[in-house]
Amino acid sequence: MVVRMRSTKSHTGNRRSHHALESTSFAKCENCQVLKRRHTVCASCGYYRGTKVLDLVKKTEKKQKKEKAKKAEAKN
Repeated sequence: MVVRMRSTKSHTGNRRSHHALESTSFAKCENCQVLKRRHTVCASCGYYRGTKVLDLVKKTEKKQKKEKAKKAEAKN
């Protein structure tokens, strides 16, 4: 079967010209100077635009407590 309205290679290329992947841009955290993705909370300190958004200490304690409970449950 032959395609009735076949698109040319140049037309296909023009359409796909916007499909290229862009590299992610990084910025330094204002608080701890670690590279982080732009417009996101810093993963190392939990600050975003000078204000503390995440309490990472509390988050890690909660994670450790959960893992400890899981290990204790596995033993029983």
